Order: sequence, then structure tokens, then C-alpha cells
Amino acid sequence: MLPNMLLQQLPVADWVESITNWLTNTLSGLFGFIQTVGQGLMDWMTNYLTWINPFVMIAIVVIGAFFISGRKLGLATFSLIGLLFVLNQDLWSDLMSTFTLVLISSLVSVVIGVPLGIWSSKSDRAQAVITPILDFMQTMPGFVYLIPAVAFFGIGVVPGVFSSVIFALPPTVRMTNLGIRQVPEELVEAAESFGSTGSQRLFKLDLPLAKNTIMAGINQTIMLSLSMVVMSSMIGAPGLGRGVLSAVQRAQVGTGFVNGISLVILAIIIDRYTQNINRLMSAESKAIDKDAKLKQMKVRRGVLIGSIVVIVVSAIVQAVMG
Repeated sequence: MLPNMLLQQLPVADWVESITNWLTNTLSGLFGFIQTVGQGLMDWMTNYLTWINPFVMIAIVVIGAFFISGRKLGLATFSLIGLLFVLNQDLWSDLMSTFTLVLISSLVSVVIGVPLGIWSSKSDRAQAVITPILDFMQTMPGFVYLIPAVAFFGIGVVPGVFSSVIFALPPTVRMTNLGIRQVPEELVEAAESFGSTGSQRLFKLDLPLAKNTIMAGINQTIMLSLSMVVMSSMIGAPGLGRGVLSAVQRAQVGTGFVNGISLVILAIIIDRYTQNINRLMSAESKAIDKDAKLKQMKVRRGVLIGSIVVIVVSAIVQAVMG
């Protein structure tokens, strides 16, 4: 009897199908609203980016790269050559569509992921529940996320964003949790001994010290969002991924290579931008700390000199009076 029970196939596929159909029918109004608003937002952002003259956009990116990289020419030169190459290959509008998809997906992932990471760092029970879910999200093939995305939102850019968020969310949650948990216990005890509230400790101690780790997670989230571009094109998302997919279907090696190189250029620029922004934020924090220490030293020096002057004057007055 037991072997027969073990050999009997569980209708897992039917269960998942039933749950998906129930969600689609029950929340059809919500999904329709998200589809309409999301599609309108994405179209507006893409149209605005393509409305800007490409040479103006390239100049903005290059100048920004020059300053955030510490006035070094490496990133600025690469950005200039890479973006001019994309423009020369008549892929500028596809590049802007891809950038819009990556930007929205990354913002949504960060808005959801950072609070989840904070919650997970503050509660072992929450971490025990969230960690297996993140493992599931990271190990499941990205193509699988396209199925419920199409069922919920239909064809277009919104299901692409939905699948990208699920695929790219875990690094932000994990790195936020890790960064806050790595805050030295001595500093936490010192903050609590001075009567700091939970919010004060979070915003003035935990997040500043965990900033570099959190930014590393956000960087990985952006890269994973970009890696979903090609897969999202299978369900109607516009951009460079659509060119890669079309080239694969038609065995056009040259077209696929050009679209792939354009994706690589965008990925490198975004990656270097986020890394340099993180470096600048760290340098600014160190500069602020240095200025604070200098001011503190000046105050102590002033107090010491003032005390010496008071002592000397008091001794002179006492000697004269005596």
C-alpha cells in the first residue's frame, strides 16, 4: 500500500494552475489597473528619453561620468564611444526602452527589498521565513516567471517589469540584512545605553554603517534586472532584448552581436555609475566625519586655552590682591 501511495503522482501542476486562475479572476481589476498605470508610466518615460536629443543625452552621461569618477577619463571615454556606437547602429530608441525597463524594475526592487532586508535583520523569525523564499526566487529559472506575468498582466512591458522584480529582488534583501547584522555589537550597545530609539538607531547607526553592503546589493539587483531584458522580450517587452530574440529566431549572428554589444555597453555604464556613486557617498561620509573631528578638536583646544587663561588670570589677580 505504501509504495503505491509514494508512486502516485501529486497534482502539483493542477494546484498551481488553479491558484493562478483564481488570482487572475479575483484580482483582475487590480491587475488591469497596474497594467494601465504601469504601461502609461513606462511609455511616458521612454517617450521623454527619446524626445531628448541623443547628443545632449550622451553629453550629460559623459560629463556625469567624468565628475563621479573623480575627474578621470576612463569611464567618460568609454561612455562616449559606447553610446555613439549605439546611436550609429540606429539602436538609440531600443536603448532608451531597455534603460526604462531596468530603471523601473530596479527602483521597485529597492523599494521592496530594503524594508524587507531591514525587517529580516531585526527579527530572526522573519529571516527564517524570508530566506527560503529568496532561495526559491533565485534558483527558479527566470523563464518560469514569464508565465504568471503573462497570466496576470498580458503582453507588454508591465509583465516584463513584474518578472524582473521577482528575479532581481533577492540581492537587495540579502545584502541589507547582512549589512545591518554586521554592525559591531559594541556600537549597538553604546547607542542603546545613550537611550536611542529604534528609528534613531536604524537611521543614524545601522543604515550608515551598512551603506556599502546595501549599495553592493543594489548594484547586483540592477545587473540582474538588465539580464532579464532578453527574456522579457519574449512576452512583448520592447528594447534591445527584442533585437537579440529576433536575431536568434532568424539566425542573424551579426544583428544579435550588435544588440548584445549594446546591452554590454549599457550594463558597464550602469555598473560603473553605481560603483562610483557608492564611492562618492563613502568619501563624503568620511569627509563629514573628518570635519566633525576637526571641529571637536578646535572646541577642545579652545576650552583648554580658555581654562589656562582663566587659571593664569585668577593667579595674577590673587597675587595682586594678596
